[in-house]
Amino acid sequence: MHVTIKDIAKTAGVSYSTVSKALNNSPLVKENTKRKIVQIAEEMGYEPNYAAQRLVSKNAKIIGLIWPTIERTVLSTLVSKISDEMSKTPYSMILSVDPLQKSMETFKKFQVDGIILFEENIHLDIKPNSTPFISYGVSGRNNNLYPIIDPNHEKAMNEAVNYLSGLGHTDILYIGNVSSIDPFQMEKYLGFKKAMEKHGLPIDDSHIIDTGGLDWYDGYVTVKNVLQSDSLPTAIVGGSYDISGGIIRCLKENNISIPKDISVISYDNIPQMANMEIPLTCIGVRIEELAASIVESIIQLVEQKHLGWQTKRMTPTLTERESCAYKGIDPA
Repeated sequence: MHVTIKDIAKTAGVSYSTVSKALNNSPLVKENTKRKIVQIAEEMGYEPNYAAQRLVSKNAKIIGLIWPTIERTVLSTLVSKISDEMSKTPYSMILSVDPLQKSMETFKKFQVDGIILFEENIHLDIKPNSTPFISYGVSGRNNNLYPIIDPNHEKAMNEAVNYLSGLGHTDILYIGNVSSIDPFQMEKYLGFKKAMEKHGLPIDDSHIIDTGGLDWYDGYVTVKNVLQSDSLPTAIVGGSYDISGGIIRCLKENNISIPKDISVISYDNIPQMANMEIPLTCIGVRIEELAASIVESIIQLVEQKHLGWQTKRMTPTLTERESCAYKGIDPA
């Protein structure tokens, strides 16, 4: 039997409006009353009627997220963290792994209150509409049609090069996917070049190696080819967590000591990096911080209709572990 607010109100001995406010975490209901109502609702198996909520409040408290791929570790972790953050709010989240336009059509049918998009490997053709929309992407790509949260890859690459330079490294290699259709990867590539020039370090085509992909194997095979050259770099900047995993495995298989022979720093900043075969020094916005910012921003946009900003450039964090050391010095 379907449990209604009226059923909960009768059991709890309070009014319908009190139950409604309590289930929506309203500050107008005393905490002990709220806890009692929530407990009763759970025990009775109450499930919110989102369609009815929308008829009354014009807000179903549902956020849609368009997920570009289920194969990348970092994006999977970010989606999980976003889900965790969303669970702390009155909102629910539904995911779509369909192409952009099909996802938008699906969310329209569900009448979601807001949409989160990951701008990776897609060409956006989104017209302004009544559904609040926010993108995890790169600044300057949308003609200010919708807000963007930018993880600031350019600053991350500058911080990585600055850190390695401070350790005495001048022969630094960037290994990543140089993809003209992926704005994230292009900003890393261009950010690395700009950082090397800024620090007065040698930079030409030999210092940038295109993996042709973002998988662990892409990093592994690329480094295998690099090891065939006569001279090796003293430091490597990996373009992503997955790529850097392949880099480390290949170096170890070929008896290259990390970090004595070659230091490795990676883009991305997720907890899994601490548990790699060499705990990995990394640079990037912490995944928890990024998820919290995305959720906070989309809910603010839904409820207040504005953010006060059009682009939010995040601040990358350097996390030092065991994969980098001063040039030529054995940290042991």
